[in-house]
Amino acid sequence: MPDLSQDLAGIHLCSPLIAAAGTAGYGPELASVDGLRGLGAVVTKSITLESRTGNPPMRVTDLQCGMMNAVGLANVGLDRFIAETALTIRDLPIPAIPSIAGGSIDDYEQVAAAMQAMAFVKAVEVNVSCPNTDDGRAFAESPESLQSLLVDIRSVLKRTAMIVKLPLDFGKPSAAAEVAVEAGADALTIMNTVPAMAIDVRTRRSRLGRMAGGASGPGIHPLAVRMVADVHRDVAGPAGVPIIGLGGVMRWQDAAEFILAGASMVGIGTALFVDPRRPRKILKGLTRWVRSQGCQRLDELVGAMER
Repeated sequence: MPDLSQDLAGIHLCSPLIAAAGTAGYGPELASVDGLRGLGAVVTKSITLESRTGNPPMRVTDLQCGMMNAVGLANVGLDRFIAETALTIRDLPIPAIPSIAGGSIDDYEQVAAAMQAMAFVKAVEVNVSCPNTDDGRAFAESPESLQSLLVDIRSVLKRTAMIVKLPLDFGKPSAAAEVAVEAGADALTIMNTVPAMAIDVRTRRSRLGRMAGGASGPGIHPLAVRMVADVHRDVAGPAGVPIIGLGGVMRWQDAAEFILAGASMVGIGTALFVDPRRPRKILKGLTRWVRSQGCQRLDELVGAMER
């Protein structure tokens, strides 16, 4: 049986598949449905210093090529997360990785410090790429802003791994990744949902409660594969920084594409809304694929695309 386990910044994952932030609640919600089988880790919904109610409904709508959401980082806030949720994610059968977000560097620092104080938290994912709030992408808009934020967070996370979740960049996909790696990122998540809009032609209004949202699903998969390949070639591969490929993975073939492009792990998002048992099916397909390629470990296929 091929070995599909992976190492994420010192964290052993029994599977390369990771539930993406915002798709599994804080973790226990998905665990109650299918026990997180097939997954190696789960990323919580993004946690902010203060609680957020999120955007007005509708928050999710379907697209021909996937789905679009404008949840707006709705969450209970740091204090309630610590008091009510932290212990439940500590007891999950796989590692839980809190996602953190904020409107200022100080916000991020306070949330990061709280995560650092919890011994069972081995890594956090820094969300600088949410398209569904007014401030969700502010720090990714310039290299200087991103560097200032990540250097400060890195100084807080002394024993906790820092994973940076980057947005799609059509121009220079490796530019933000280079900043993140230089600031001390232990891993990169590529990528978040893509800014998008859908209009109800009968009412002439947005199909979401917000004017625009973030598109996910099969329609964005080729964009994410291209970005993973570019970042792996130019930045992550030479630096030895693992990539979590995220965007439109519905089948094992989609996950295999990410692996060949340079991702060591693969995020599952929209597929969990379609079928919470999908990770098990994808993992089985990946296992057969690795064996068919004559490999003993998944690592042998990371970045192995023929050019």
